[in-house]
Amino acid sequence: MQILIVEDEKKVADFLVRGLRAEGYFIDWIADGSEAMGALIEQKPDLVILDRMLPKMDGLQICRLIRAQQLPVRVLMLSALAEVSDRVDGLRAGADDYLVKPFAFEELLARIEALSKRNPFTHIERKLIVGELELDLDTMQVKRSGNLLSLTAKELAVLELLMSSPQKVFSRERILATVWGINEDPLTNVVDVYIRRLRKKVDAPFNQNYIKTLRGIGYCLSAEI
Repeated sequence: MQILIVEDEKKVADFLVRGLRAEGYFIDWIADGSEAMGALIEQKPDLVILDRMLPKMDGLQICRLIRAQQLPVRVLMLSALAEVSDRVDGLRAGADDYLVKPFAFEELLARIEALSKRNPFTHIERKLIVGELELDLDTMQVKRSGNLLSLTAKELAVLELLMSSPQKVFSRERILATVWGINEDPLTNVVDVYIRRLRKKVDAPFNQNYIKTLRGIGYCLSAEI
């Protein structure tokens, strides 16, 4: 498999080049975003690992050009930008996958293996579905009973976590660490506040409550009565 790495941080690039070559991949590396399109057209790689923040031309621009020109290459975008809205921007620009820095090398390999099995022109819908609640992971749109719900980025992140493992109970600490990236709550009740906001949007307009509270333990999401 031929992989082109477009990454301006030399330490990161060296790490990727050494690690992926050791796994048997054929690797080329460029550091300048403005050279990416020429390299893609000339080298015709199977996969491009594309940093989002690049000099001269950023990853989003490159990704849009790749899709506009219908180049048959899979795009794995790397970025230190970890907000849901950032991931949405990357996926909407045409990335097949989005991996947040810092990342585990084993996860990178797993994602490359998954992308290698995917036809670059075949769109595979990625959705989380619990009962009548549906979260499209490509567009980050949420629907319940066919009705589109308007959620903020943080509300989406909390809902995605709950929907990722229906009926699993997530503690406040786990939600806080996953969504906000912190281990202590500086506002004392920020998780509770966002759960209340989600309930107003996800549950209140409908006949059944999906978001459950286990007092003293945490929250879970379930379509079971």
